Amino acid sequence: MRIGALILLFVAFQLWGTGLATSQAQDRLATEFNGQLAAVAAPPTTIPNAPEPPEPPVTAPSDLPVPEAGDPVARIEIPRIGVDFIVLQGVDLRWLQDGPGHFPQTPLPGQAGNAAIAGHRTTYKAPFNRIDELNPGDEITITSLQGTFTYRVNANPEPSGDGVSGHFIVGSSDITILDQNVGNRLTLMACHPKFSAAQRIVVTATLVSNPAPTTSQGDLSDLVTTDASVDALAGGDSGAWPGALLLSALAATLWFGTWFAARSWKRWPAYAIGTPLVFVTLFFAFQNIARLLPASY
Repeated sequence: MRIGALILLFVAFQLWGTGLATSQAQDRLATEFNGQLAAVAAPPTTIPNAPEPPEPPVTAPSDLPVPEAGDPVARIEIPRIGVDFIVLQGVDLRWLQDGPGHFPQTPLPGQAGNAAIAGHRTTYKAPFNRIDELNPGDEITITSLQGTFTYRVNANPEPSGDGVSGHFIVGSSDITILDQNVGNRLTLMACHPKFSAAQRIVVTATLVSNPAPTTSQGDLSDLVTTDASVDALAGGDSGAWPGALLLSALAATLWFGTWFAARSWKRWPAYAIGTPLVFVTLFFAFQNIARLLPASY
């Protein structure tokens, strides 16, 4: 019975608890990103009696800092499905738990080429939960340090052959959706069907405004997944083992200590003090255990 209760608690954590950590991460990233936007937009310092500066460039900034793994790179807004998230650099699970992740082997959003972004559908605040509801022509707005860019969702044949859809389905390791010979577009992808990592749901959208200048993304050797496979969406993070083991052991110790105190001292005071400590420790243990799983949806 206790094992069953733990499993139910973990399922509840996956569906709702993961969103708490993601919300905190998004608040932090939004503050950082807004600060970067303000810095880019800030007027240059003037020097008395200095010559007049040249006219500002008509193109978006092209000398931006190189984004590192986990850095905010853009804000994505999709009004039709209520999406408003900060996009991070990288698609490893450790970054996707903070928000949608940009595939670093593709151009940055707003730049020329096929910019690809991955996100969860059922956990970690589920940024792409409803992308299956997008219709051809729906608007997607990207805000980066280079400006604001508008995309329109492309039409795809319905699997049944009857009508058109705003999405299509591919295999879990299909990397053709990252190809760069498709014009200026945005590619969104997530696990499919919901609560499964068997396939990928994909939405593509065409850039309808001018692209920004291409900028360097630096050394991608630590960011690009093996063979650039999109199956990294379902990969576990082995680096979570120490935290998972240590926090699980601590939660078990606290629970045993609470049980022992209840038997040898006073039942209700012991549980009133010990139970919150156990749940807080379990929350952080579950965070690490979730990172270990071979599929996070």
